[in-house]
Amino acid sequence: MDVGELLSFKPAKEPKRKHPDDEDYDDVPDIRSKSRRLSGLPDPAHIERRQPKTYPTPGIPQSMDVEKVILSKQIPDDEDLETDPLDQTALKKLILSFEKRVLKNQELRIKFPDMPEKFMDSEIELNDVLHEMHVIATQPDLYHILVELNAVPSLLGLLNHENSDITIAVVDLLQEITDVDALHESQESAATLIDALLDGQVVALLVQNLERLDETVKEESEGVHNTLGIIENLTELKPDICTEAAQQGLMQWLLKRLKTKMPFDANKLYCSEILSILLQNQDENRKYLGELDGIDVLLQQLAYFKRHDPNTAEEQEMMENLFDCICSSLMFAPNREKFLKGEGLQLMNLMLREKKLSRNGALKVLDHAMSNTEGTDNCNKFVDILGLRTIFPLFMKTPKKGQKKGLSGEEHEEHVCSIISSMLKNCKGTQRQRLLNKFTENDHEKVDRLMELHFKYLEKVHYIDNQIEKEKAEIRYNDEEVDASMEEEFYLRRLDGGLFTLQLIDFIMLDICSSGSPSIKQRVLQMLNLRGGSIKTIRNVMREYAGNLGDSEDSVTKESEQQYILQLVDRF
Repeated sequence: MDVGELLSFKPAKEPKRKHPDDEDYDDVPDIRSKSRRLSGLPDPAHIERRQPKTYPTPGIPQSMDVEKVILSKQIPDDEDLETDPLDQTALKKLILSFEKRVLKNQELRIKFPDMPEKFMDSEIELNDVLHEMHVIATQPDLYHILVELNAVPSLLGLLNHENSDITIAVVDLLQEITDVDALHESQESAATLIDALLDGQVVALLVQNLERLDETVKEESEGVHNTLGIIENLTELKPDICTEAAQQGLMQWLLKRLKTKMPFDANKLYCSEILSILLQNQDENRKYLGELDGIDVLLQQLAYFKRHDPNTAEEQEMMENLFDCICSSLMFAPNREKFLKGEGLQLMNLMLREKKLSRNGALKVLDHAMSNTEGTDNCNKFVDILGLRTIFPLFMKTPKKGQKKGLSGEEHEEHVCSIISSMLKNCKGTQRQRLLNKFTENDHEKVDRLMELHFKYLEKVHYIDNQIEKEKAEIRYNDEEVDASMEEEFYLRRLDGGLFTLQLIDFIMLDICSSGSPSIKQRVLQMLNLRGGSIKTIRNVMREYAGNLGDSEDSVTKESEQQYILQLVDRF
């Protein structure tokens, strides 16, 4: 070794480590905030850090890994972190510090890609400043400064960071600053921040990050949950981004995650919830779900509940979310064919027979699958698979609602009556005749049940009508007018109060009296006389029903349905 080498030689710098004899050797507080929504995950005093995903570390002895070095770094106690309330100047300093550490870490990673010991300290400093930035969530009115100083692109850029610890820290921060309650405190600043995030393709970046997270690792599982929390916050504040979010890979990832064979956990529940949000009132997303074979994925996930009740309230909530997803998807007519080909009717029919908790969801799905003219194929198929043997026992006796969450008696009766009325509208030939024959079985017991329901719901509607009349009288007493918007609101209240179910019941009554055996009409008139009922009342209900049919895209279909109902009224 020559003199030059001797002069230039420097001993390797070992990272400072706390000695085991030190009192606070084990006192290393967690520097990552917890998801407030994540149920099922413990909240330990500290989280063991994983080795950052880096290249081999030739400059560090084998006995010393990067994880231990990061853990050994002294982190100040919470008391030391307490600062004065955040103001614009303090926030600008914090953002400047953040930008410097991002830049430093990038430079060192580029300069020493295969030497983690060179950029390890900068990574810890970056993680620390991300933790410090959580204080920003306490001042939503300052969010616009984040945008003005271009901190948002820097934050989003870190979602592609090689070290998943850093990406999870960014996700934690984004989840906290997009918290809906906080954003409502300062809507103008909130809108500025949300727009900046969306301009930076935040959903696409989050989905890319989701793809590489390993949920068997506790911290990464929490990162997944917080990511879904960010997406929920964004869709709640800007519902119109649902279509764009789905197209950016989110829906594909959600379906993939739902069908992954993993034990039920909070993340699977959250996935079902986010998918349900994406499908609400979004025909484009419903179409996209069908293109991704999402109907089959949902049916496969629900098949388990055919013979098994959910084990927990959370699992039951997930099951109901999946049913809601199918109901939403069936509102896009072309998906009904996919549902039919995927043997969705057979699955729902089996669920009704098994008398498990899934029966409530199955009823709702059948109602959606068989309604309107688009449900014709499903109606005929349901009769072919002996569905009448399943649906009429439910019509004859409303199951008592137990302690467990489920449909109320009125909701159950509404769905069953809707299914039967849909079959009467859509079934032709032998299928329709088999349906009509059901009403003559066992001495017309189903006609008796129909009349029982008619009087029950007629009484409910009379009660609501009396309340509305009192309100109208009070409005007129105050020299005010009942305008069109009030009338519409009153009509919706009447529908919710039982009028809609009464309309379904009376439609069934008129149709079977017109098309079925003469003995059916005789029984109906006999029951009306016995209970003091009136044919005029039934006609009035049906005329009102015909006059208020929903706005159909196909006006010809709507008009023909109105004509059919009025013809039934005239024949009755």
